[in-house]
Amino acid sequence: MRLVINLVLIALVILLVWVLISSIREPIAFKAEKEAREDAVSNKLKLIRQSQELYRGVTGIFAPDFDSLSTVLKNDSFRIVQVFGDPDDPNNLDAISYDTIYKSAYDSVKVLGINLDSLKYVPFGRGETFMIAADTITYQKTLVNVVEVGVPYTVFMGKYGDPAYAKYDDSYNPKRIMKFGSMNEPTLAGNWE
Repeated sequence: MRLVINLVLIALVILLVWVLISSIREPIAFKAEKEAREDAVSNKLKLIRQSQELYRGVTGIFAPDFDSLSTVLKNDSFRIVQVFGDPDDPNNLDAISYDTIYKSAYDSVKVLGINLDSLKYVPFGRGETFMIAADTITYQKTLVNVVEVGVPYTVFMGKYGDPAYAKYDDSYNPKRIMKFGSMNEPTLAGNWE
């Protein structure tokens, strides 16, 4: 009888140690996975922001979808105006000349290391794409171009997209959207920065 009680107590101690280790391991795993996934998504959003800035340099507006973003950056060019002479010198207005050259936008995309074909896909998103919106608004009595690109945490957090994991991080809200830009003001700032 004494041997059975000792074996039950040893099994109970082992079970309690396992529960304790699991309760410590889960928040650490959550934090590490959250940081890794946030970094991957924020890096992709930075590439999309650079691509949108290149697109605006070519067209003057932001891309409303990834297909037009990719098409323009693969096939269009930047217009560069070179000025020869000093346009600020009123004595040499006749000595000023202008020359327009065109540079392929795709060359800039390659230099930045942007893959336009996979740009729209969310890391860890199992094929999901980023939400994108672009428009013009009147901001402080001026017509300005705006863009907003983002994705909800639930898309890229996998099993950690459950609201129950908020107990490990007070600021964690899986319904929140990681994004850059705004449809209400002319900014390209990311909410992770």
